[in-house]
Amino acid sequence: MQQRNGAETLVETLLAGKVDVCFANPGTSEMQFVAALDKIPGMRCVLGLFEGVVTGAADGYARMADKPASTLLHLAPGLGNGLANLHNAKRAQVPLVNIVGEHRQGHKVTDSPLTGDIEGVARTMSAWVKTSTSADCVAADAAEAIREANSLPGRIATLIMPADTAWMPARPHDALDFSTPKATLPAAEQFEAAVKALKSGESVVLVLGGRALRAAPLALASQIVQYTGAKMLAQYSNGRMERGEGRTAISRTPAPVDEGVATFKDVKHVILIGAKVPAPMFGYPGKPDYLMAPGANLVELTAPTDHLEETLRELAQRVGATGIAPILEVRRELALPQGALTADNVLRTISALMPENAIIVDESISAGRSFFPASMGAPAHDYLQLTGGSIGSGLPMSTGAAIACPERVVINMEGDGSSMYTIQALWTQARERLNVVTVIFANRGYQILRGELVGVGAKTWGERAERMLSIVDPDISWVKLAEGMGVEADSADNCETLVKLLRHAVARPGPFLIEARIGR
Repeated sequence: MQQRNGAETLVETLLAGKVDVCFANPGTSEMQFVAALDKIPGMRCVLGLFEGVVTGAADGYARMADKPASTLLHLAPGLGNGLANLHNAKRAQVPLVNIVGEHRQGHKVTDSPLTGDIEGVARTMSAWVKTSTSADCVAADAAEAIREANSLPGRIATLIMPADTAWMPARPHDALDFSTPKATLPAAEQFEAAVKALKSGESVVLVLGGRALRAAPLALASQIVQYTGAKMLAQYSNGRMERGEGRTAISRTPAPVDEGVATFKDVKHVILIGAKVPAPMFGYPGKPDYLMAPGANLVELTAPTDHLEETLRELAQRVGATGIAPILEVRRELALPQGALTADNVLRTISALMPENAIIVDESISAGRSFFPASMGAPAHDYLQLTGGSIGSGLPMSTGAAIACPERVVINMEGDGSSMYTIQALWTQARERLNVVTVIFANRGYQILRGELVGVGAKTWGERAERMLSIVDPDISWVKLAEGMGVEADSADNCETLVKLLRHAVARPGPFLIEARIGR
């Protein structure tokens, strides 16, 4: 058999570990890997025109595929460009393998322009970081990266590959191990604390996150809350939720701090299952850092390595709720709005017209907060949202989700300001002919920041502040931007036009963008 170089063994190892999609923005140091990807069949290679598109697409892919893609990034600056969406991926708890090219070993002494601390940059968002030191190590290092990425709850692993380890010949390697540690369950005392709270007769809220928000775990949670009289909420930011007809409905913890505090005001016990302690996204003058009432009992039932569905099944058994039928959403006809185009009318239109088994990607920020009540009774769908608060995730995430699920329609509810961070993702959608419908909430400003100004006590502001919150003068044409990157697009300034465009968009193959001109 022909001897492989390090880059070729890397491609073979990724494929053996079921990593068969590579989102790439390569540079000079990665050319050996590019050549290997071309030589060895089996890897789908997807070019992103900015590293934030690459990492965001890998995030969206992993959320829907439940397995990692790889990224291919160029040295420290390329990895740095992708960090914002790696931050979102980390918060979404997805598996992801970064491959980052590095200078030939020994060349760094020259301090050439692209030299940087790749490991230092990588550690800010990665659970595992390693630099291969020879071609002979590459296969074992890559297998370790895949194991780390696939470890619960889903982790980011970054493998750094100096150029010489890619082009040097590699000796045959031993059999590779891709197995991950077995999922755990909470200790007996954790279950006992949760059961005691649920049987206390006092107000209890289950707060769910992570994979507890899939259909089967939610049905188990429904049994528990019905039997015990507890309530349940999802944490505000989640990687993926299974919603709609045939699934158990769940509301999210409110984003505004005052609403969040009111939600937990009278709650005596909070049980966390795959979720963090409820807290507002920011700190405000005179506002609490946590939403729970002082003195409330916190039960952190699960650890990151726990199997959340099995944990809920065990909890249901321990409280005696297994005989209860879960409450599942029933499909209902959702009325189409008419007249002026508002954010709520856009949400109602999407809810009414989304096809069965759609994937909804939500980076509408403040405009989309009423999507959950608007979409009650909608067809079964998956809901993916901005998880880490670093805007610019929606367009790339939609791209990756569409590659993971090519037979499904992806609808991206996108803020206009957020879209401009990674607008290049439209080009990738066109090149890959992906079934993504992007709806831009074109309200011409960062509406979320206007609310934040009020939140910190700035009740009024002048021209200088307003120019930092609005994106007018000049106006941006998302239709022209989309068309310039090969995506069919049109605009709507009333509900009737939006309905017509959305019906057209979800019925045709390939990407489509709708500029929803709100309040125009």
